[in-house]
Amino acid sequence: MEGANTVVKQPVASPSKFPLSFWETTVASTVALIFALGLIGVYLTMPDSDYSFLKLPRTLQDLQLLRDNLESYTSDYTAQVLVGYCVVYIFMQTFMIPGTVFMSLLAGALFGVFKGVALVVFTATAGASSCYFLSKMIGRPILSSLWPEKLKFFQTHVARRRKSLLNYMLFLRLTPTLPNTFINFASPIVDVPYHIFFLATVIGLIPAAYVTVKAGLALGELKSMGDLYDFNSVATLFLIGVVSVTPTLISKNES
Repeated sequence: MEGANTVVKQPVASPSKFPLSFWETTVASTVALIFALGLIGVYLTMPDSDYSFLKLPRTLQDLQLLRDNLESYTSDYTAQVLVGYCVVYIFMQTFMIPGTVFMSLLAGALFGVFKGVALVVFTATAGASSCYFLSKMIGRPILSSLWPEKLKFFQTHVARRRKSLLNYMLFLRLTPTLPNTFINFASPIVDVPYHIFFLATVIGLIPAAYVTVKAGLALGELKSMGDLYDFNSVATLFLIGVVSVTPTLISKNES
């Protein structure tokens, strides 16, 4: 019988599609190339030496080795060290590369508290802004592919707090409700205006930057990353976060 010989074809699973188009990939690659050219320019202006110690620190031991080697260059080649530091930090923030906390500690170890905090806030804000605008062009397919539930959560809460969005964004920057890298990348997708994003980033990063940079002064005394934030530091940051979101809660109750 004809029906007995019928072969049922099983659906073939199509390979997962790369989330970015050719144009979007080109934009991201161009941004990465610009950062690479900046680092090459810094390298070419430095004296001939062994720079094998130059790598992104992943442990406190890596960071201490980097600090020990860069201290001698900071006084004689301040501009190059500053530019190199800024390029690396902004690059890491733009492409959501983990480890910026080590860079913040390094700023304190090399430049002191006040210059270090100013440098960290500047580079973190510039990197967050770079990530924001890059995501505005290519971020939606990546977020929808990798973090759909987290994106939905963020979008829902931004829509609910649209009238007091600055307070909510400050709360997010000051508390671990959502990772800062996710906030940078998702904000343009959920229609957070850039001026709100910018103000919340600049103001919200100062307390944590101060704690981290100050810890960098005593880098040799840190035994683990757990020593970085003691109970008082965490409690202070959380209290500031609660104060920042209080107007949002009050307006919600009154409506």
